[in-house]
Amino acid sequence: QVRLVESGGGLVQAGASLRLSCAASGVTSSSYTMAWFRQAPGEEREFVAAVSRSGTRTSYADSVKGRFTIARDNAKNTAYLQMNSLKPEDTAVYYCAATTRPWGTSGKYELWGQGTQVTVSS
Repeated sequence: QVRLVESGGGLVQAGASLRLSCAASGVTSSSYTMAWFRQAPGEEREFVAAVSRSGTRTSYADSVKGRFTIARDNAKNTAYLQMNSLKPEDTAVYYCAATTRPWGTSGKYELWGQGTQVTVSS
C-alpha cells in the first residue's frame, strides 16, 4: 500500500522552529519529486516547497523563502521541511505530496498524505 505519512506538527510561539517529516511507504521515494503544501482555514491549498528526486534542486514559495528548508533522505524514504522563524500566518495543515513528473513540469501531484497541523501563536 502506497502511503505518505506526515509528522512533526504542533503548537509553537512565533519565532520558534519545527521540523516536519514525510515518510513514504510502498514506493521508492527517489522516483518522486516531493513537495509540501499547506492549507489554512478558509483558504485554498498552496504550494510551500519542493525538492527534486536527487535532492539537488529545490523550489520555494516566496512567503517562506529564507525561513523554510526542504530536504530529503532517499535512504530513509523521507522528506523534511525545516521551518524557522515561524509566523502566525504560517498556521495551516501541512501536506506532503509526491509526483513522478519531471522536475520543472507543471501538473497534479499523484500522492498525498493526510496532513499535520501547525499552529503558530503570536
